[in-house]
Amino acid sequence: MTVAIKNNNKIPLVVPASVRRRAGFKSGQELEFKASGGVITILPKMPSADDEYTAEQRAFIDAQLDADENTHFHGPFETTDALIAHVKNEIKKRAVLKKSKRP
Repeated sequence: MTVAIKNNNKIPLVVPASVRRRAGFKSGQELEFKASGGVITILPKMPSADDEYTAEQRAFIDAQLDADENTHFHGPFETTDALIAHVKNEIKKRAVLKKSKRP
């Protein structure tokens, strides 16, 4: 859909209702405008994480993330072949552990 309007600096730029409907924008919805290289992009404003969690919930999540940082990491790998070899080796190790735990 293309709609042409004339930009007049005395009157605010208005997005036609048909374009807003087609984009799925709701009345009262917060929008974000980004301008770059002669292009204006209008996006729905996403909620921030601060609005989503309470202070206690954020503290709990941060503690979990800190605890996870102390776990064992693998990589980075030089090549995808090195990654694949590592994964296959881990699968073999887990299969041996699983067999040894059988009654």
